[in-house]
Amino acid sequence: MITTLDGKFWSKEEILAFMMDDEFYYNYLGKNALSSSSVKRLLDSPKSYSQSFTTKEENSSALDFGWLFHTAILEPHIYRKQYFVDARRNTNKFKDARAEHGRVFTEGDRYNVERLATAFYDNSRAVDMLNHTEKEVPAIGDLWDVPFRAKADILGDGYIVDLKTTTDVRNFKSSFWKWGYHCQAFIYCELFGIKPENFWFIAVEKGTGVLGFYNVSESSYERGRDDVQKAVNIYKSYFINKDMDLGDFAYEDTL
Repeated sequence: MITTLDGKFWSKEEILAFMMDDEFYYNYLGKNALSSSSVKRLLDSPKSYSQSFTTKEENSSALDFGWLFHTAILEPHIYRKQYFVDARRNTNKFKDARAEHGRVFTEGDRYNVERLATAFYDNSRAVDMLNHTEKEVPAIGDLWDVPFRAKADILGDGYIVDLKTTTDVRNFKSSFWKWGYHCQAFIYCELFGIKPENFWFIAVEKGTGVLGFYNVSESSYERGRDDVQKAVNIYKSYFINKDMDLGDFAYEDTL
């Protein structure tokens, strides 16, 4: 049995079926379960987490590009449905198309994503890790009595692969820490029952198409656990027990 943050009870089979729908996964569970992205916001500040529900976030071109690359590799049927405009993002033609169709992309995006997808499929190791796997597999479970959601890009026999695009594949380790990927790795390993050494990031460099393969060390996994637990404690203090006032939150240091 899963209890979401709104107090609703679900059988695991029932909620996993609903999680196949993006509207339910990102909107309903975005508010009623924690995730690696909410952990990052909580660690930034409880105000950052709280404001994420009231502040409209515009998708950046980098996030849009990463999403488009994911669909090209993992969900080609969705990729084929995307709307492309032969114009730059700052032109009226692009803005008009976005107003009419919602999420749209440039022809330059299409060229670059398909270039990276070709680089991915030209790499025999990447193809081997993709074969005989499930794509976009959801999971949900409790960590420290709080529900967490996750969706594996690629779930194989005893391993997970998460796809990332990066500007510098050789310095992907810095992105790993900057964007809280160690927390993501911990959450996914726990929810899917995967050992950290079997959680793989495949990073694709946007400029060159060079791939990097990175699995997770035990020390990174332990640090992810510590940071996720810290985020859970922040969540409980400010949003469940409410023994700390959100308005009183502030940073403090000696300069």
